[in-house]
Amino acid sequence: MSVKDVVLKQANGELTLVTPSKIVCIGRNYVDHIHELGNDIPDDMVVFLKPNSAITDTLRSELDETLHYEAELCFMVKDGQFSAVGVGLDMTKRELQGKLKKQGLPWERSKAFDGSALFSEFVPMTGDPQDWCFQLSIDSVLTQLGHQQLMTYQPKAMFAAISEFMSLNDGDIVMTGTPKGVGAVCTNTSFEISLWSNVPFEVFETVLSGEKSMTELCGQAMLTKQWQSD
Repeated sequence: MSVKDVVLKQANGELTLVTPSKIVCIGRNYVDHIHELGNDIPDDMVVFLKPNSAITDTLRSELDETLHYEAELCFMVKDGQFSAVGVGLDMTKRELQGKLKKQGLPWERSKAFDGSALFSEFVPMTGDPQDWCFQLSIDSVLTQLGHQQLMTYQPKAMFAAISEFMSLNDGDIVMTGTPKGVGAVCTNTSFEISLWSNVPFEVFETVLSGEKSMTELCGQAMLTKQWQSD
């Protein structure tokens, strides 16, 4: 199988292909999602890996079993820091994951399979942007909404904790966990994931309440990616 790339969109609009050596995933980083799946809040950061072969641009609804989606804020590494940002989908075999957890076994069979990681373009981060906010809409219905302030572990803390035991190479991607609202992928549905920066938490709460949309309050997203499930 060929090596998989992701797209980095430079400030001048030029597109560069980047080959991650690995994808590092942070699990159970949103308390509401932990409760959603009936899990316990862990004492330490939950970390698992996806290989380069997990990367795809094909959103599948089934692979041996129904697949579940998890929308996530993602960072790309360069020169010993998070240098670019994007959004992605962590695809999960939820039934298999449940069986593995009950047996106390690793999750990789349910998380690291080929085709389990989908990404938008990545764009370089300038300055020190904060308060990232992202959303996933399925068939134009807001399904997941996440905000940086809801994350148990913040980006700098994630980078530091991972680097204590693992080298993060240029091009590697860190997926930072998913908010509540995960679910099964149905065939022939439209997925759209979008990202904004510097969104006050009060704005997030307004959108979460259904009063107004992110576009109404914050304008066009800095990143948007669409997929049609098969």
